[in-house]
Amino acid sequence: MKPPIKLSIERLTEEPYASILCYPHANLLELERRIAELRALGVDAVEFAGSGSASNVPVLGKGYVGIVVVAYVHGKRYALKMRRLDADRANLTHEAEMLKKANAVKVGPKFIAVSPNFLLSQLVDGNLLVKWLETHRERFSVRRVLVDILEQCWRLDEAGLDHGELSKAPRHLLVDRSDEPFIVDFETASVTRRVANVTAVCQYLFAGNSQVPKLVAEVFGEKDRSVMIDFLRRYKQNRNRANFEALLQACLS
Repeated sequence: MKPPIKLSIERLTEEPYASILCYPHANLLELERRIAELRALGVDAVEFAGSGSASNVPVLGKGYVGIVVVAYVHGKRYALKMRRLDADRANLTHEAEMLKKANAVKVGPKFIAVSPNFLLSQLVDGNLLVKWLETHRERFSVRRVLVDILEQCWRLDEAGLDHGELSKAPRHLLVDRSDEPFIVDFETASVTRRVANVTAVCQYLFAGNSQVPKLVAEVFGEKDRSVMIDFLRRYKQNRNRANFEALLQACLS
């Protein structure tokens, strides 16, 4: 992994950082506008670090909507999502509102601030769930983290907030250095479509052919897929606490 690069926001006019701030290509007018936005948010420096890459510079993450880096505000480190110029949305307001709704039920990194092109939130200092599972094999610890994730999804379901991308969640589930899991990235979340957080994350954690179900099965043993599907169906048909707890037992006994 490349070493971190910390720059004052004044130095973001330099390449290749200007083209990351205005990804995929720098635009002088837009660059000046965005630096002014950062100042208004209280950002005084940006750190480029992480396992992702943009313009051959390390970043925490890069998606279709934005690039995530570390921002410094009064000496404290936060996650800063920067809207791509070619994103399919005009601003990050919707994502900020969805994150605040998730925070209201104790889900997601804490919302800090938003402007049209930037979203500041709590920095989750840790790793992707799949990476965490590769180094954590103790049954009690793994069960606690997975139950916590499912409980968060239950609270989102109860709040009527659908994340939208938890059935393909490799980038959306993080575990910090205190082994606390976080659901992140609410850019496609919705309060108008039918919620499917619990069922979606169960499919990701316990079914399919990705690395995560294989790692989970190594800890808990192979489960009867038809039994799990039956409990998922019951929960989907009648979303109550009893059916949720029965699903937990079926998946993590």
